[in-house]
Amino acid sequence: MSMETLSILEQLSRDKGIDKDILIDALKSAVEVAARKRYPAAKELQSEFNESTGEVEIYLEKAVVETVDLPDEQISLKDALTFSEDVQLGDQVLVQQILENYGRTAAQLAKQVIIQKLREAEIDLIYNEYIDRKGELINGMVHRMEHGDLVVDLGKAEGVLPRREQVFRESFNRGERIRAYILDVRKTPKHALVILSRTHVGLIKRLFEMEVPEISEGMVEIMGVVREPNGRTKIAVRTNDREIDAVGACVGMRGMRVQSIVQELRGEKIDIVEFSEDPETYLKNALSPAKVSRIVMNADEKQMTVIVAEDQMSLAIGKKGQNVRLAAKLVRWKVDIKGPSESMGLGQEHAFLTPAVVSTVDFLDDVKNAKGLGEKVMTILFTNDLVTYEETLNRGVKGLTQLTGIGPKKAEALILLAEEQKKHLALEQKDAKEAILEVEEPADTETPDNDDTPAKEEEFLVEGDVQEEASELVVEEEEEEVLIQELIGLTPEVLKNLADNGFETIAELSVAPLDELMAMEGVDEEMGRSILEQVKQRLENTENV
Repeated sequence: MSMETLSILEQLSRDKGIDKDILIDALKSAVEVAARKRYPAAKELQSEFNESTGEVEIYLEKAVVETVDLPDEQISLKDALTFSEDVQLGDQVLVQQILENYGRTAAQLAKQVIIQKLREAEIDLIYNEYIDRKGELINGMVHRMEHGDLVVDLGKAEGVLPRREQVFRESFNRGERIRAYILDVRKTPKHALVILSRTHVGLIKRLFEMEVPEISEGMVEIMGVVREPNGRTKIAVRTNDREIDAVGACVGMRGMRVQSIVQELRGEKIDIVEFSEDPETYLKNALSPAKVSRIVMNADEKQMTVIVAEDQMSLAIGKKGQNVRLAAKLVRWKVDIKGPSESMGLGQEHAFLTPAVVSTVDFLDDVKNAKGLGEKVMTILFTNDLVTYEETLNRGVKGLTQLTGIGPKKAEALILLAEEQKKHLALEQKDAKEAILEVEEPADTETPDNDDTPAKEEEFLVEGDVQEEASELVVEEEEEEVLIQELIGLTPEVLKNLADNGFETIAELSVAPLDELMAMEGVDEEMGRSILEQVKQRLENTENV
């Protein structure tokens, strides 16, 4: 080694962005390892880097003796006096060793140590740079795809956009620019991973902060965001400044601000509503663009029955129930949509609510939550426009097996689930009619000729905080665990708090930020991280089945 070593270290420091002192420590460690291979009996071995010569100097601790029997451990008194005049027999002195050819094995070992130290330094550098950027937006370039995951070039590091964090039907080509939300930063023995997301609600918040100066400056506050990626997003905002229109500020002149966000999300619809402390007003705003006629509240059950005109039913419910479902999640109340004809039995005493009768959402939810089926099968049905139990029954087992990804067992399971829901809804409809007849005034009602008349499709129940239990249907070949009850270490109190906040399935928890979980009673940082890690492992295991 010589001055050339210094130039190599300086070049590595510039290219890798690693501090020169770290590289010197790595070099010293490598030489020490090689030296110990050469001097295995040495009790004490030290290394020093000589800045002036660019060499690593090795020192061995030797005992001062009269006659040297072990050259690697002992030194004669005569030789020791050349180092110090005060040395005596029995003393221990550090003696510099001339660097020799340590052999091929020792050299290879030293090389491995240097490579390992450099890798560790790079990992620490990347981790320290990005760990404080969690929750930020970052731009990158799509590099490659690995097992469904997108690997993104972030410049100094590589980011990973897992399949579960990708938006359904959203695709990127190699070399294409991509903007994503930094979900997490993890350090492994081999590399540092920057986990990205395109489905997280944090992406929406950061985009609005970038496009709306009033939000970044604190004049407009985001109170809530709910999202169904590649479908629809609802965001609630408010301001304490009377001169500022919170909704108008987010929309921008001629819709320019929100339109740029829609383009970034590739056409995803965005509803911007005004937040209100009054639940009724808040729900009316959240159901926009539908106009609400009347709302009946049940504060004990945290449930609201919304009465809308006939021509507003489709707007209030939305495509496949999306509008009312998102509104319920935004206000965190259970919501029951009814037309004028269904609202006649609702008085001030309303201990009951009519069950849901719209199968479009219910069936897909049941498929998603069914053991052995799950989100994969739900996506297949949705892609092929099979969104109700009626359409599934009409397709039959043979027709379902023709769909890519659905075998005979899953097809039979889907038919059983559809038949189960058909029977369940028929019973609910019958019970609902009987309940309405009991509370209606005899003078104002007429007994229907046929109690089995199906309820109208105007009734639609969505639970903002608590969803219906998953079907107990099991397919022997696949047992996809989807309920949060399957997670380890969760107390009944924590399970209830999760359910009250709209998290009952692993899929829902997969997009939950850590700070949102920690805000719940009974969930600290350790438990929050444990929950997210278990969810990650469950999803990865499911994808590998």
